[in-house]
Amino acid sequence: MPLPDLSPDLSPEASPEVTPDSLRPTQRADDVADPSTACGEPLRRCALSLADEAATDAFAARLAAALSPGHVVWLCGTLGAGKTTLVRGLLRALGHEGPVRSPTFTLLEPYAFARFAVYHFDLYRFASAHEWHDAGFDDYFGKTGVCLVEWPEQAAGAVPAPDVRIALAFSGEPGASSQRSVTLEAWTQAGLRCVNAIVDGC
Repeated sequence: MPLPDLSPDLSPEASPEVTPDSLRPTQRADDVADPSTACGEPLRRCALSLADEAATDAFAARLAAALSPGHVVWLCGTLGAGKTTLVRGLLRALGHEGPVRSPTFTLLEPYAFARFAVYHFDLYRFASAHEWHDAGFDDYFGKTGVCLVEWPEQAAGAVPAPDVRIALAFSGEPGASSQRSVTLEAWTQAGLRCVNAIVDGC
């Protein structure tokens, strides 16, 4: 089922950067598609436009369907850009019917599903990467769950590198419209399969 009001733009120039270059993820040496990606470029980058809340929910559902156990997804963007809204739509698509809390204060909210567990992190309150190690969050990665990390830049250098990096931004004046732009980046082969499933199926 096609996404409503979802127009892909596969030109890198159309993809806005939300975090500084110094916070770009470190590539996994054994998962590089070709030598050019070792220089700090993702395997694939594409930009999408989400016209309204319905389009955001549809995108979240397509993301949920494309995820696999072990995936790490970074969610980047300014306050109010829609990171938690995207997670809420993803969890609903997986079958969650209860409230979806932003883990700004709890730092982590876990959810159990038949396909896999989802671990939703929010590192906004982190002051340094040391807090990541103190919290023991590494134990959740590299296993059978899917890890969604908001504000990964707050633990730069400590939080595991993503398979997929998703950057959200307002397309117009904040608060004036629900329209968003979304930039998808695949940083591993697993992430590339995920991004291809989302974009190529539109």
